[in-house]
Amino acid sequence: MNRFLVLNTFLFFFIFSCKNDLEEIDRVINREMIAVETAKEVTMLYSDSAMVRVQIEGPVMLRHLDKDNPRQEFTDGVKVVFFTRGQQVESTLTANYALRLEKKNQIIVRDSVVWESYKSEKLETEELIWEERKGKIYTKRFVTITKPEEVIYGYGFEADQDFNSWTINAVEGVLKTEAANRKSDD
Repeated sequence: MNRFLVLNTFLFFFIFSCKNDLEEIDRVINREMIAVETAKEVTMLYSDSAMVRVQIEGPVMLRHLDKDNPRQEFTDGVKVVFFTRGQQVESTLTANYALRLEKKNQIIVRDSVVWESYKSEKLETEELIWEERKGKIYTKRFVTITKPEEVIYGYGFEADQDFNSWTINAVEGVLKTEAANRKSDD
């Protein structure tokens, strides 16, 4: 009978001590940590009609599973390669940080952002925002665009998502004009 009493007493304390420990663990665990998936050495491919159009690479990607604000975050940099329909590299974009807000269909790249085209055009800025639904890319920050024969500086930039048509606000720089070309040909 004494053994039975000792065993029950031990079991009683064991059960209640576990409950307290579980409550403590629940209190200590950060819910945000649970709602984040981490992937390393990530390569993502986006295709259109079975043709790869975009390749995204990054050393670390955090996928935040928050129902109200799901997002993908490249904390250690990102490299994006854009392909033509013929699978040739059209342009590349690199940045030290990238964030994709899934519900807003918005991508933000920051910190040493560099976009380069196959036509030797280069855009440098500290932030670019891509509105996926509108097909528009923009920044309000300082930008430098380098072309083979001109360098353009300005504050504020807007382009279509293919960078075929773009505008810069508050423009400065050395620009080549057609009138200058005609005079040099004479």
